[in-house]
Amino acid sequence: MSLFDLRDPGDLVAPLLVASFDGWVDAGSAATTAAGRLAEGAETIATFDADRLYDYRARRPTLEIVDGRPDRLTWPELTLRRAQFGERDLLILTGPEPDYRWHELEQAAVDLARRLEVATWISLGAIPAAVPHTRPVTILGTESRPGLLRGDVTAGPEGVLRVPSAAISVLDLAVSRAGLAAVGYYAQIPHYVTGDYPQASVELLRLVGQHLDREVAMGELRDDARRVLARLDAATAGDANTRAYVERLEAMVDEARGPAGDDLITEIERFLRDQGGSGERAPGT
Repeated sequence: MSLFDLRDPGDLVAPLLVASFDGWVDAGSAATTAAGRLAEGAETIATFDADRLYDYRARRPTLEIVDGRPDRLTWPELTLRRAQFGERDLLILTGPEPDYRWHELEQAAVDLARRLEVATWISLGAIPAAVPHTRPVTILGTESRPGLLRGDVTAGPEGVLRVPSAAISVLDLAVSRAGLAAVGYYAQIPHYVTGDYPQASVELLRLVGQHLDREVAMGELRDDARRVLARLDAATAGDANTRAYVERLEAMVDEARGPAGDDLITEIERFLRDQGGSGERAPGT
């Protein structure tokens, strides 16, 4: 029994597929916000069997109650949508990260990509990191073979990095092993930020646009990014400990130190210690 229902999309022109899931590897909702922007006005061409993918106790449907009367349920769903950018077709796979059947899902992803003759698979994600909001967003890249990444993004970090995998990475690896061109763009989000971080969404969309050979319309994302950064600047200026911490992160970035592993742990511990265990949240919360 197929995990998805695919409608005939007609003829597709060198389609790119952009994939992102919420939850793990979507810090600041950066990746799903970018995918949602791409999917605005797009038609749904495939739906996945949500009953087989989701634990509704973990991802409960949203109930709308109007004037005391239960009115509407909105269920979690994973969909594939089609949009057109010039002469190119763009497919957007997005939704909550599935809870179940990851092995079946990776086979479904390969099947879909082959049937739709996907030219390039693009995974989008975002991870918390020891980086300051006062510097441009850093993007970590992955690629199934050299030369696929765009912009100034390079594959890395060097060496072996072992991390708990996200479902998006399971699919990325599956399509790569199936011989498809696949890249991943993962924005680094200041770990002290809670809530949305639209500046990273802007950067992810810029990179997708380079694969499409055209600029992606940002809508209100740039204005949203300016407002968030202004709030973070104000919060940082108002607390000496936080200001000193951000300055340390700035020095790390400016000196081209890789903010990973021991550096991240040390900096987080120092920041929490400097807060004196007051329980206060970091700027932007």
